[in-house]
Amino acid sequence: MFTPLELFIGQRYTHSRRRNRFISFISFASMLGILLGVMVLITVLSIMNGFEKELRDKILGVVSHVTVSGTNGQLSDWTAKLDGLKAQKHVIGAAPYVQKQVMLTNGNLMRGIVLQGIDPALQGQVSDVNFKMLDGSFSNLVPREYGIVLGVEAAAALGVIPGDKVTVIVPQVQVTPAGILPRLKRFTVTGIYQIGHPEYDGMTGFIELSDASRLFRLGENVGGVRLKLDDMFAAPAIGHELQAKLGKDFEVVDWSEEHGSFFRAVKTERIVMTMILFLVVCVALFNLVASLMMAVNDKESDIAILRTFGMSGQRIMRIFMIQGSIIGVFGTLVGVGLGVWLSLNIDTVIPFLENTFGFKIFSSDVFYISEIPSDLRWSNVIWIGIASLIASVLATLYPAWRASQIQPAESLRYE
Repeated sequence: MFTPLELFIGQRYTHSRRRNRFISFISFASMLGILLGVMVLITVLSIMNGFEKELRDKILGVVSHVTVSGTNGQLSDWTAKLDGLKAQKHVIGAAPYVQKQVMLTNGNLMRGIVLQGIDPALQGQVSDVNFKMLDGSFSNLVPREYGIVLGVEAAAALGVIPGDKVTVIVPQVQVTPAGILPRLKRFTVTGIYQIGHPEYDGMTGFIELSDASRLFRLGENVGGVRLKLDDMFAAPAIGHELQAKLGKDFEVVDWSEEHGSFFRAVKTERIVMTMILFLVVCVALFNLVASLMMAVNDKESDIAILRTFGMSGQRIMRIFMIQGSIIGVFGTLVGVGLGVWLSLNIDTVIPFLENTFGFKIFSSDVFYISEIPSDLRWSNVIWIGIASLIASVLATLYPAWRASQIQPAESLRYE
């Protein structure tokens, strides 16, 4: 089979044993650096994607996709509005709510939380929190029995279990013969849930809707209506559409506005991490440039002989571009393969490393989730591979150009 001369010589130079072994070491280090950089970049991006997906699923599993409320914080005649909103296109669930900040106390223990009044029969349409119960049930929230469901962290902070009582302190004062006092109400803990996110497990509680209306003196009003959509990513567009239909007397907020800063922070972190890790590949490419420059000096007499046989400077340039590209392609392909394998098997690799070395790599107290998630996206794999290949080829240009400028007479003068 016919092989172009440049490709044949480039392959020989890649595999040949050099007079200076340091050049061989630098070439190997370059290939290893590209391999490790690509592998780590794919793996870390997959973990960051999985981390974002896991948090998004957990958060959006317990919060609504769109919230409709009155501009004054209250919604009157909410049953008619609830039916009207449920009839909207893409809306698959709707439930009323009341939400206020309160203080819970149990003896000397205190905890500030966001207290939500919900309809237990409708809450399952917009939230999965009823499936996250560790003890008790949302069905235990009965009107006028003043039950409360707490997150596992809030319950632990107050030292309570189902059946215990807590005092709810509302930041509204009342005038009594003893003076001005905050309003208090005793509630019985009827359930404990665990979502896996401290913002909810430690700072959110639930009571029955009519109990909340009486507690906060809202009369027949509620705070608003929460909606669940058939496509959560369409929430911004549907939210704008609902706002236009309902008018300025209503406030429509979608999940991307309510929790957008958090997900933007995660996205920014992923971008910064990508840039930092790509520097590992860049360092390896600098090593590739250095190894090719030393290879050119090492093969200077060979280049001069090829030039005297009539080989053009462009063909000399292609020889060293091929030599460097082989290193880059091999490092990239092996790095992509190892990165994909590691991303797909991270759930077994991490426990193996933790058991082998006896330390905890991943702490649920810091990252809100109990195990390292991984979401391998082939679009990321493709662009990382292509970027590495292009950068590898670009790294060969200057050394190859220097090789093409070697003059035979000067190089062979002292041979």
